[in-house]
Amino acid sequence: MSEAENPELLGATRLVTAEDIRALAGASTPHFALQVRNRIRRLIEPLAEDDPARREGERKIAELEELAEHSGDPRGTM
Repeated sequence: MSEAENPELLGATRLVTAEDIRALAGASTPHFALQVRNRIRRLIEPLAEDDPARREGERKIAELEELAEHSGDPRGTM
C-alpha cells in the first residue's frame, strides 16, 4: 500500500490493536521507515494515552525514527 491506509483500520469498524501496529511496522527498511512511521502515527492519533496500541505505536515510532537515521548511502564516507 502507498500512503493510503487499510480502510478497515481507519474506519470505526474495529479497534486498532498492538498486533496491528507490529504487523504494520513489520520488517521495515531504513528507506521506508518514515512512511511507516506516518501510517502508525495516523492510526494511533485518536487512541487514549493509556491504550496498549498507542503505547506500542509510540515505541515503534521511536524505533522507526532511529532506523531512518541509517538510510544514507555509506559509500564515499572515507
